[in-house]
Amino acid sequence: MANIVEEIKRPINEEMKLFEQKFYESMQSKVALLDKVTRFIVTTKGKQMRPMFVFLCAKLIGDVNEKTYRGASMIELIHTATLVHDDVVDESFKRRNFFSINALWKNKIAVLVGDFLLSKAVLLSTDHKDYDLLSVISRTIREMSEGELLQLEKARKLDITEDVYYEIIRQKTATLIAACCEIGALSNDADENLAKKMMQFGTYTGMAFQIKDDLFDYLSSNVIGKPVGIDIKEQKMTLPLIHTLKIASETDRKYYFNTIKRYNNDQKRVKELIAFVKSSGGLDYAITVMKDFQQKAKDILDEFPDSEVRKSLHMMLDYVIERKF
Repeated sequence: MANIVEEIKRPINEEMKLFEQKFYESMQSKVALLDKVTRFIVTTKGKQMRPMFVFLCAKLIGDVNEKTYRGASMIELIHTATLVHDDVVDESFKRRNFFSINALWKNKIAVLVGDFLLSKAVLLSTDHKDYDLLSVISRTIREMSEGELLQLEKARKLDITEDVYYEIIRQKTATLIAACCEIGALSNDADENLAKKMMQFGTYTGMAFQIKDDLFDYLSSNVIGKPVGIDIKEQKMTLPLIHTLKIASETDRKYYFNTIKRYNNDQKRVKELIAFVKSSGGLDYAITVMKDFQQKAKDILDEFPDSEVRKSLHMMLDYVIERKF
């Protein structure tokens, strides 16, 4: 899988190297403690898929320029801030097999660091008068917050329909990937239609990405370090489960609904529910929907002339649904 990521990066290799330096510069401050934390963030970074989307989409329609680098930094600042805040909310002490910021520096510092990163993203756009990019990231932050709150609200009532699920994952996950693709286009002064098309491409990609994440909850061999059945334990209603409960008999529905509501920490009942979802075709249904979103993204991509960059974006779409973590 690591080789595939390197292959995808090939047309933007130089840009990604330069980006790392620019991203680190964008996080610097006059506070020693903050610099210590941001240095830690840079050394424990992930695959940086989101900046890759910014650069690839910029190159698909034009060139990478200073505005592209600023846009990619803004995206990564927002993404990092949300991860830091998520770890506080989830009381999670590990992130990518490293200790999380709240584990090392406690919650108060983690929340303030997240706020600092968000403010840096906004300042990066206003300092350079990139108001079109500011508009995109402001909308993105709002939608991501709304998506998280909608999911929490629905987890309390467990009354989530398939349509509500799509809205949650669009806001929670797809909106940030959509912003990457739109910002890549806007950094090349793309017109409104082209920017919207790239945003749509990112939305479909992000939807497929999140459904893949939700499928990991049912795979005993997943290697992302996420315990099997954790979504059920946290009463998160994901697509395989929603579909299964929709087509189940009244008796089964009541029984398994009770598992989620009252016995979500009973390992035996959770295992039983996972087996029921698999045997009822819940996973197959979710895989079909995921591939449908992937195909919609590919159809948009195929409107562009063939190029190395387009090939990389095609590989990225395959990677999104074939990844093992």
